Amino acid sequence: MPRILSVLLLLLLALPSWAVDSQAPLLRVGITEVPPFVIHEESGNWRGISIDLWKDIAEKAGYRYELQPLPFEQLLPALEAGTLDVVVGALTMTAEREERFDFTHPFYQTGLAIAVPRGGDGSGWNTVKGLLSWQFVSLVLGLAALMLLVGAVLWMFERRHNREQFGGTPAQGLGSSFWWAAVTMTTVGYGDKAPVTLGGRLIALVWMFAGLIMVSTFTAAVASALTVGNLQGGIQGVDDLRRANVATIDKTVSARYLEGRRIRHSSYPNLLSAMQAVQQGESDAVVYDLPILQYRNAELEGGGLRVLSGTFENQAYAFAVASGSPYREPLSQEILRVTGSDDWGKLLELYLGRP
Repeated sequence: MPRILSVLLLLLLALPSWAVDSQAPLLRVGITEVPPFVIHEESGNWRGISIDLWKDIAEKAGYRYELQPLPFEQLLPALEAGTLDVVVGALTMTAEREERFDFTHPFYQTGLAIAVPRGGDGSGWNTVKGLLSWQFVSLVLGLAALMLLVGAVLWMFERRHNREQFGGTPAQGLGSSFWWAAVTMTTVGYGDKAPVTLGGRLIALVWMFAGLIMVSTFTAAVASALTVGNLQGGIQGVDDLRRANVATIDKTVSARYLEGRRIRHSSYPNLLSAMQAVQQGESDAVVYDLPILQYRNAELEGGGLRVLSGTFENQAYAFAVASGSPYREPLSQEILRVTGSDDWGKLLELYLGRP
């Protein structure tokens, strides 16, 4: 009998802690989908960097838990109301949040990044878009109307006295006078058509001098249109965001960054829709956390966006618990244990690829 009791005791000690402590409190863990940290599979299972980290911690610490998916904007209010015990995901540590909640030790360091349309680096397509802009087209139409007007006045003087060059039907005469106004303004002056009447020559004299101004104005307008086209697609860093319309997600660190610097931006319900808006030309760039931006970019059709190198507004991800929660210290210790192991690097490589 004593031998049987000894064997049973050894088996009991060999059981994992979660099996022994079946009466441990059930932790309510709030999550929201934010790949690659929290990924919802078609099978209904959850995985990702944060989920795998939490499962490892819960297993080692003997925690019983249930995952409770919620929209991002409901996570922290639920934690504050006491309906959640822990929030797991890609939650950025900020001073404002620290006033309301406690954070564990951070498990990931990152920052904001910028993604722009592919080819949005001053390429030939931006030049074409500049030439197709309303600013440029309206200038060409206005100049054509002015040349037609000058040509029509000249034709009124020349149609009877210079039939060889400006005669024929009204359409032919106006076409000839329009051609003359164009070649005169551009100082090409082929010499195939020239006025012979006093009124026609006075108009020609005035138009020749006015043409010098017209050519200079047109050249400056073309340069302006091309420059605007290149600037719209030539975002190379954070300083260029001030002249762009930036896509982001409301109530996130990226949105607060743009608001704090008064950068014009548009809010979208999720990152994919924000990135698609940039692809479709509704916005010039998207600003969001680098690893999430890179992961979502691989899911976009058409090659995705061009993610600029470097980060800014550096930040750290951590788990959030209620203020004064007894779970903060044990979770922080477990996070340090996991992130300090060799397996942590392999986990990051699994979801993010090689750095």
